[in-house]
Amino acid sequence: MTQIAVKVLRKTQEAEGIASFELAKPDGSALPAFSAGSHIDVQVPGGLTRQYSLCNDAAENHRYRIAVLRDANSRGGSAAMHDAVKEGDTLTISEPRNHFPLVHAQRTLLFAGGIGVTPLLAMAQRLANSGADFTLHYATRSPSRTAFRHEIAASSYAERVRFHFDDGDAAQKLDLERALGAPQAGTHVYVCGPTGFIDAVVKTAERLGWSKEQVHLEYFGAAAQDTAGDRAFQVKIASSGAVYDVPADVTVVHALQEHGIEILTSCEQGVCGTCITRVLQGECDHRDLYFTDEEKAANDQFTPCCSRAKTPLLVLDL
Repeated sequence: MTQIAVKVLRKTQEAEGIASFELAKPDGSALPAFSAGSHIDVQVPGGLTRQYSLCNDAAENHRYRIAVLRDANSRGGSAAMHDAVKEGDTLTISEPRNHFPLVHAQRTLLFAGGIGVTPLLAMAQRLANSGADFTLHYATRSPSRTAFRHEIAASSYAERVRFHFDDGDAAQKLDLERALGAPQAGTHVYVCGPTGFIDAVVKTAERLGWSKEQVHLEYFGAAAQDTAGDRAFQVKIASSGAVYDVPADVTVVHALQEHGIEILTSCEQGVCGTCITRVLQGECDHRDLYFTDEEKAANDQFTPCCSRAKTPLLVLDL
């Protein structure tokens, strides 16, 4: 994967607990193009790699902008971005990738929960630039925790945005059934935010009769897994025939690292898809939020950062 050195041109407090970072090449040259919904990997101080959605206009090539929520349950990434990264610092990032692309639609409904607004901001800008019919529903705890609120209010698409605050009056709170309405051919739904928010939108859409093909989602973090029943199993490396034990309390990625076998990872929660590995034999215990139900049923790939095995042995295409 191509690595790019960028300079932090600007660090801005966008809301309570949320900072944005404007990134550009040190010499001011153009950055690789991206599309709305894209993210980049950022090598965070402390040796961690984290993924952040690009939230500026995809028509821009002179800068990338990301926003980071200081997470109380952070494994180090968000705290390092808030506390250690300063304007003028150099960071190493990847080229943009898009697992959450916009599809052409007659109408688009965007649902953002908190920091989940970041990829949807780029989508709203893209849709506005093309004159498309869309509405952005942006739900947060309070105005003070609403990143880019003033920017959105001053934008060309401001009238298409509905703000919903948990601490506001009942009339302005997000009514999902009303916001979604009856499913319509040609309308697509995009949702990003905390797991609970996404699940609420998806389940409401299902109940109203929306098809899975019309509802697109991107998780920012996985819910805690119940690991009480986890058992040890083995993985076999197809290229060498070597077999390694995976203890009940160790991931496949970490078990193989102990034997010098490195699998590229990023989120380590089964959200981003960076570590996807082909499975040649055995049945997977999928614990990711990346694959569709159909892809999981195919049983030919898994995310070794969090998923496990239902059979005593998995043969991996490594």
